Amino acid sequence: MSAEEQGDGAGPRILTFSTVNISDPGIDLAGSSHMHYPTTVTVVNVPCSSGIRPEWVLHAIESGFDGVFIAADGTDCTFVTDCTHRTAQVFSTAQELLKENGFNPRRLKMAAICSVCAESFVSHIESFTKALNKLETG
Repeated sequence: MSAEEQGDGAGPRILTFSTVNISDPGIDLAGSSHMHYPTTVTVVNVPCSSGIRPEWVLHAIESGFDGVFIAADGTDCTFVTDCTHRTAQVFSTAQELLKENGFNPRRLKMAAICSVCAESFVSHIESFTKALNKLETG
């Protein structure tokens, strides 16, 4: 059940997978800088974005999240040299899994978020929120 269906009016619930060394500091900076983004965003830490399992994305949507945002490591990953390629594969597989289970693949968004990318994170979340709202009404 989406946040809108629950009647709290807070907007779509978004699960964000954030990487400990790369995107977490940027997301934390957004909070400590008092940048505003929806309170319906839940952040889960992972070591590397390439380690996210596509099934986790499906589980999040089935469990009531309206969207999943992957704050990817990009080329800054300290764990694997081909993180960007691996994370792209996770993203693609997760979109297919969503489609196969009757969910719109646009419920998944990914962007590289670095340790100082607070404004970028907020901007991506705002645009994703708008896109999810359109999915709900469209």
